[in-house]
Amino acid sequence: QVRLVESGGGSVQAGGSLRLSCVGSGFTANQYCMSWFRQAPGKEREGVAGIGGDGSRTYRDSVRGRFTISRDNAKNALILEMNSLNPEDSGMYYCARGSRLYDHCSLLGFGDYTYWGQGTQVTVSS
Repeated sequence: QVRLVESGGGSVQAGGSLRLSCVGSGFTANQYCMSWFRQAPGKEREGVAGIGGDGSRTYRDSVRGRFTISRDNAKNALILEMNSLNPEDSGMYYCARGSRLYDHCSLLGFGDYTYWGQGTQVTVSS
């Protein structure tokens, strides 16, 4: 049974940092595209960053240079290091797994993702 469990969210002031983790079970995480999405109240869910089963990385323009996505293969986990946070980064952050082995990630749609975690809340105050 595939499961994704996020952690690491919290409340920080603008300019601060957080490290999100998503631990997968029931599959080998580094064989699949794994991405982070976020959703703020009243807004649509949007892709933040992804790391493909082919090793490629993709980022949303607004986070490039501030966020870093990586894997911890020993823990079968996906990591998101977030620096220089601003209030626009606030929202519920979700981890998602792609449906195809060794595929790249697309942040443009949800149809490529088969499994989702429950989310972890990030709140950035000004």
